[in-house]
Amino acid sequence: MSYSLALPMPSAVESLDRYLQTIRSFPVLTAEEEHDYATRLRRDDDLDAAKHLILSHLRLVVSIARGYSGYGLPQADLIQEGNIGLMKAVRRFDPERGVRLVSFAVHWIKAEIHEFILRNWRMVKVATTKAQRKLFFNLRSMKTHSGSLRPDEVLEIARELKVKPEEVVEMELRLGGQDIALESHDEEDGEESWSPIAYLQDQRPEPSELLADHEVEVLQISGLETALNSLDDRSRRILEARWLKENEGATLHELAAEYGVSAERIRQIEQKAMQKMKAVISAAV
Repeated sequence: MSYSLALPMPSAVESLDRYLQTIRSFPVLTAEEEHDYATRLRRDDDLDAAKHLILSHLRLVVSIARGYSGYGLPQADLIQEGNIGLMKAVRRFDPERGVRLVSFAVHWIKAEIHEFILRNWRMVKVATTKAQRKLFFNLRSMKTHSGSLRPDEVLEIARELKVKPEEVVEMELRLGGQDIALESHDEEDGEESWSPIAYLQDQRPEPSELLADHEVEVLQISGLETALNSLDDRSRRILEARWLKENEGATLHELAAEYGVSAERIRQIEQKAMQKMKAVISAAV
């Protein structure tokens, strides 16, 4: 549940310093004050009490958010997501359990920041299970050097975090990956350098082309129906039997036997009907 309390929020990177100065002015609550405000919130749904609880813990959010600065996401965004977690913690906090809000809120703040990172970080698309998430957020701190993990280190981390060694290797590659420009700039010698755009292009027709082809097809079908309707019954029957059947069409001799005329007469009727249809379709276009 969110609060409409006009709380200070770091909405842009350039305002982050001012935000930090602002939250330092909010006093830290004593245990008695915290208990009183939390009781008023649970008993009376007192939003003013909720505001005091939140403001006094904004510095905690900043402290936690700084621990996630290595993921390439704006610090202001991390803090804002952490503040959402803090609000959720305040709403769920029970002062009668004998635990301070700071201890209870850490879980909610981290959980919200974790979700934000997983949704937005460029390299992470596989951290969907609980074990993979734990691997993602612990692998950096568990590495003792900047180089690649040795096989024995991979096995040790996999055993400790209860994941497969292959998952450790894959996550390390993702954590160490770099952004690649989709389109490359020309080299100084005039030759185009390698870039993903060379093999990521979709060769299928664009939606606009598909729509245009569909419209043409509709017009053709509509024109064909109009042309067929312009024929007499016998001419239409002959053309449909000869050319518009799903399977193999009727032969001239089969139609000749049906109408009691020669095959040559059927061919003449067919040719005349085709000429008339072409004229009707050309006029429609």
